[in-house]
Amino acid sequence: MWRWVRQQLGFDPPHQSDTRTIYIANRFPQYGHYTPQKFIDNRIISSKYTVWNFVPKNLFEQFRRVANFYFLIIFLVQLMIDTPTSPVTSGLPLFFVITVTAIKQGYEDWLRHISDNEVNGAPVYVVRSGGLVTTRSKNIRVGDIVRVAKNEIFPADLVLLSSDRLDGSCHVTTASLDGETNLKTHVAVPETAVLQTVANLDTLIAVVECQQPEADLYRFMGRMTITQQMEEIVRPLGPESLLLRGARLKNTKEIFGVAVYTGMETKMALNYKSKSQKRSAVEKSMNTFLIIYLIILISEAIISTILKYTWQAEEKWDEPWYNQKTEHQRNSSKILKFISDFLAFLVLYNFIIPISLYVTVELQKFLGSFFIGWDLDLYHEESDEKAQVNTSDLNEELGQVEYVFTDKTGTLTENEMQFRECSINGTKYQEINGRLVSEGPTPDSSEGNLSYLTSLSHLNNLSHLATSSSFRTSPENGTELIKEHDLFFKAVSLCHTVQISSVQTDSIGDGPWQSSFAPAQLEYYASSPDEKALVEAAARFGIVFVGNSGEIMEVKTLGKLERYKLLHILEFDPDRRRMSVIVQAPSGEKLLFVKGAESSILPECIGGEIEKTRIHVDEFALKGLRTLCMAYRQFTSKEYEEINRRLFEARTALQQREEKLAGVFQFIEKDLILLGATAVEDKLQDKVRETIEALRMAGIKVWVLTGDKHETAVSVSLSCGHFHRTMNILELLNQKSDSECAEKLGQLARRIREDHVIQHGLVVDGTSLSLALREHEKLFMDVCRNCSAVMCCRMAPLQKAKVIRLIKISPEKPITLAIGDGANDVSMIQEAHVGIGIMGKEGRQAARNSDYAIARFKFLSKLLFVHGHFYYIRIATLVQYFFYKNVCFITPQFLYQFYCLFSQQTLYDSVYLTLYNICFTSLPILIYSLLEQHIDPHVLQNKPTLYRDISKNRQLSMKTFLYWTILGFSHAFIFFFGSYFLIGKDTSLLGNGQMFGNWTFGTLVFTVMVITVTAKMALETHFWTWINHLVTWGSILFYFVFSLFYGGILWPFLSSQNMYFVFIQLLSSGSAWFAIILMVVTCLFLDIVKKVFDRQFHPTNIEKAQLTETNSSIKCLDSMCCFSEGETACASVGRMLERVIGRCSPSHVSRSWSASDPFYTNDRSILTLSTMDSSTC
Repeated sequence: MWRWVRQQLGFDPPHQSDTRTIYIANRFPQYGHYTPQKFIDNRIISSKYTVWNFVPKNLFEQFRRVANFYFLIIFLVQLMIDTPTSPVTSGLPLFFVITVTAIKQGYEDWLRHISDNEVNGAPVYVVRSGGLVTTRSKNIRVGDIVRVAKNEIFPADLVLLSSDRLDGSCHVTTASLDGETNLKTHVAVPETAVLQTVANLDTLIAVVECQQPEADLYRFMGRMTITQQMEEIVRPLGPESLLLRGARLKNTKEIFGVAVYTGMETKMALNYKSKSQKRSAVEKSMNTFLIIYLIILISEAIISTILKYTWQAEEKWDEPWYNQKTEHQRNSSKILKFISDFLAFLVLYNFIIPISLYVTVELQKFLGSFFIGWDLDLYHEESDEKAQVNTSDLNEELGQVEYVFTDKTGTLTENEMQFRECSINGTKYQEINGRLVSEGPTPDSSEGNLSYLTSLSHLNNLSHLATSSSFRTSPENGTELIKEHDLFFKAVSLCHTVQISSVQTDSIGDGPWQSSFAPAQLEYYASSPDEKALVEAAARFGIVFVGNSGEIMEVKTLGKLERYKLLHILEFDPDRRRMSVIVQAPSGEKLLFVKGAESSILPECIGGEIEKTRIHVDEFALKGLRTLCMAYRQFTSKEYEEINRRLFEARTALQQREEKLAGVFQFIEKDLILLGATAVEDKLQDKVRETIEALRMAGIKVWVLTGDKHETAVSVSLSCGHFHRTMNILELLNQKSDSECAEKLGQLARRIREDHVIQHGLVVDGTSLSLALREHEKLFMDVCRNCSAVMCCRMAPLQKAKVIRLIKISPEKPITLAIGDGANDVSMIQEAHVGIGIMGKEGRQAARNSDYAIARFKFLSKLLFVHGHFYYIRIATLVQYFFYKNVCFITPQFLYQFYCLFSQQTLYDSVYLTLYNICFTSLPILIYSLLEQHIDPHVLQNKPTLYRDISKNRQLSMKTFLYWTILGFSHAFIFFFGSYFLIGKDTSLLGNGQMFGNWTFGTLVFTVMVITVTAKMALETHFWTWINHLVTWGSILFYFVFSLFYGGILWPFLSSQNMYFVFIQLLSSGSAWFAIILMVVTCLFLDIVKKVFDRQFHPTNIEKAQLTETNSSIKCLDSMCCFSEGETACASVGRMLERVIGRCSPSHVSRSWSASDPFYTNDRSILTLSTMDSSTC
């Protein structure tokens, strides 16, 4: 029992071996003493809490926040010692914040519980005791044989045993796992594939040995030992045998599989993405400001405590006649008394730390994130995709980006491949109008290129080919030529993993280079768009792949159906950068067809037109086409036996299988004969050039990180505007050693210094990058930072992430953004400060692992320049306004102590202390932070340079922070001393001669403060809607109504009611009304003067954009209202006031607008409160 408890707590984890042994149908061995391994059940748990641990766990997480923990300490201090304010003043706001957050998190977790219960309770069919029984998904055990029908989702990770097909194959789609919608084929081992009924499966005696669970979706190693007639047969198991939980069965009636991973050990569960731990620059600034205010708070408490004891040094103040000490007080420890007084002052001033700041920021981020999804400009109609927000914590970071790292394929391009050209045995061809045409003169011709493009479309048989003059070859050469082309396109048609949804081949033509093939009749599905484009191209030219039938691949050539036996597939991997198939031709020959990048194919070739093909590949790349090379090798019987043996040993190994397979693949894929190369085009996405140019104008550096070869990458960079034709392109390529790399980097650095006027672009490849990052990081980063654009080609996924990390930790600490569409981009998306996934054709893994997901690259400009700009301005103002209003709130409390002998008497009533941040001043800033638009979105998008105004966290700089803090202190001094001088000397301001007391004085200060801080928010607001008006003026009205009710009634549940009739009495004094108006105007006037001065003499770019000229005699403010040149003195003062808000009155307008001028038709001026439209102007 104790051991179990320790294991549950994680102190004594159970020992796990590297592999697990699974007895199919849980038929454990009867002989000897066997202890079966323990496996978890099939329950999926995505929820965070249970009924029992919700309260303690949620409280623990919330009190890990410094501000929450601080207020908890203050609350406990109020309970333990005699403090000037009620514990309710700290306890109630803390309870409110904790409760709101707990309800939000509890609701989200409740939704997860509902989802989990739905999944775990789904009915499934399991083979038990010789029959098929129905049970719930959560009851599946490791070793159970599960039946899954067509279009059903696999309830656990299953090893395929059999299907309704004789060859034991089935098709699945993994769209919910990696977003790939293509059909993938999985196969059972031959010995179990024939067991297609429950009765047959009941006789199966087999054991599966496999690795322990891991998150990699594409990696699985195991072996199955089947006992038949007292003989053990061992078969390797790989990813093609594993059916993943969450995938769906397609085009197959039913399958049977044995559960090997269940519940939270399935690959889907292991890939659950935890919430991003990224922190924005604003959050870091907020924490810095909190520490500064904590220092101010402690300083005020220490000063007050010292001054109290200094004052009490005189005996008449230490123990006045009206407040005699008790014996206990006289004999108490002075140190304890000092600490007690310090804590009491700490409690009195504690509201300078804004507890509601966190909950308001959370609400602002959560609610504000919906605007991105609702933005129709970010909606892509063709794919029916809208923008998604996966992490709302980083909204404001979109306004701070300094570096953009982008993938090329699928991000800048469409990832829709179209076959364009090919090179076959040293001759270059291109497709024109569905026909394959050779380019340039044939060997027997000396004529020019364009006039002698040779059409092969009319060649329908070998005899025609041999006698055709269009080839300008001898009959013997013609026969050889058709063999070359035939072999090349057979390699294209056989070396792939393409699937077919339906096969109708009746109308396929018989011509060798053109057919009447119709795509609607034969629909291909491929995990790679390149493969699909190549197979479709081969079909158009007469070599038609018509499908798989078990191990047989069927190809229709010259109208004749040929069957090739698929012996082995050597899967593609990023290290080899190639894939291969070994097939047996109808003639019995064993052939290896290889397809891959030219850098991985050409070095392994010993025959074929290698140099000509290399030149053609470079020419294709310069056109921006994606290239692949094709090669083949023929095996003798002896060679194939050796290869087959080595592959079997490597594939059945449970330890170091991948390393052993890599060695065998290298042994097989050598001594190749080059057939040629293909070139497919990947079109640029719409408005990529404009978007990159806009990013550059905004001061953002764009880096392209791609796996493509350097010529292709540079060509695409030039076409999309990443590189300019006038740019000096520097290259760091094919470096072989550290010393060579260092010397080259030094040369590049000198060139940049010498040509500092010219813009530079840098091209670096993966191998050179590895050397540069290993020994010369600083020199490499210096070169990169001085380049306007950087292109990294031949990049591995981890290299992409490392480059971003280097930029992140550089001395400038810039904010980085990574954008990509494929699984290979996930590492850089997670590494960057902001990760954006493109919902493209390479699956949804990038979108699922990103912070934001968009459908097209062009949407990035609005996401940054509009949403990012608005979010940053809103939250920067929110944070500083919160500190400002709390300084206004607590400073009068501090000043009041000088007039009450530091007796810790509170200036405000406890209810006012409690509700100030929760009710009276919370809504205007929240609505501002959601709806504010200080400039029209179209102006922001059309003027990317405005993005520079908010970069480097300028709105939250120490200078701006100090301005808001000093403004808060100055307003607080006006509140306090204005009230003191107006009513402090003459307290009989009531008509009946009745005097004001300390509660009336405090209420006057509080009333002026509530009106001023709310009006200050109104001054900051540029974009007025009915909601802004409602919450702004409604907050002031609510304060007055609440105070009248609170002070006008004797509430029976309140033990003491100091405020009874105080507010009504205050409002009945005309002098009090005069004081309120005078102090509010004084406070705001200072702020208005400062704003007018700044706008007039030091306008920012944003203010200049607001103040645009329509012609020489008319000036327009914020593209909305116009003024004539001649103005009276009064009009000038009015204009000053209006300029503060960035708005103006249409009554001043004497000229009309031009038709092209933009208007804020839904905007309202705070001064005129009237709708602005073109007809007014």
